[in-house]
Amino acid sequence: MDDDDWLAGRFEASRPRLRAMAYRMLGSLSDAEDTVQDAWLHAARADPGAVDNLEGWLTTIVARVCLDRLRSRKSRREEPLDAEEPLAAEKTMVAGPEQEAALADSVGLALLVVLDMLTPAERVAFVLHDTFGLPFGEIAAITGRSPAAARQLASRARRRVRGTTPVSGTRLARQREVAEAFLAASRGGDLGALLAVLDPEVVLQADAASVPTGVPMTIRGATAVARGARASSGRSRYSAVALVNGTPGIVMAARGRLILVLAFTIGGGKISRIDVIADPARLEELDLAVLDG
Repeated sequence: MDDDDWLAGRFEASRPRLRAMAYRMLGSLSDAEDTVQDAWLHAARADPGAVDNLEGWLTTIVARVCLDRLRSRKSRREEPLDAEEPLAAEKTMVAGPEQEAALADSVGLALLVVLDMLTPAERVAFVLHDTFGLPFGEIAAITGRSPAAARQLASRARRRVRGTTPVSGTRLARQREVAEAFLAASRGGDLGALLAVLDPEVVLQADAASVPTGVPMTIRGATAVARGARASSGRSRYSAVALVNGTPGIVMAARGRLILVLAFTIGGGKISRIDVIADPARLEELDLAVLDG
């Protein structure tokens, strides 16, 4: 076996791990696949005989490509995907929508959403250390920081993922049950189950970015809100329960990109207010975190 065949075989053996790492950094399976392919093109041009740790070398290549992609994404200030058109956007993807949704479920869609709120260096440091166990010395070389600075990057990211708003455990558990029941009922198009978690006088207030022109931005009453939620059930596979400013709510994303948030006001086991937020500036201001367990 010549060197090229040996390297190709080793790379293919590492491909699942490299793809999983890239997916967590980028939130898109098609972007992850492209990144791994770019890494292979880079590796194929190099001399593997001069590499002491092949796995570490491949990890570094993929991580640097991911970091460049994330920085480019931030510098272009890409707008989130249209909340009404995630299916259309998926038609250009290498992976099918079911494969993408299944992978998001396995990683945690809420985690991908929160990771997307981080700076590129924070996201890379968090994924490499907290998920794949890389030491900070290696992360420092990838991010161009000192080991101490790399540790701080991961620490800041961890605080964002866990949230900064203190919440009562018992109260949080009850609110989470309500939010999860709302999402499950929306996915199933179950009008009765939706009505069961909505206060009869519930108010839904949407921002201008979340509704088409001519559609009411304010909806009042459980029946009207439940019907609207049932009509939007097709988007639920892109949705997950997360902490929104300290209260369980719903985040909606496609390819790891935040599209829309439903911020709930919950009291007495019922949702009394829903704020629908899609304006990019407002989304950036939200304190989003992942619910444990």
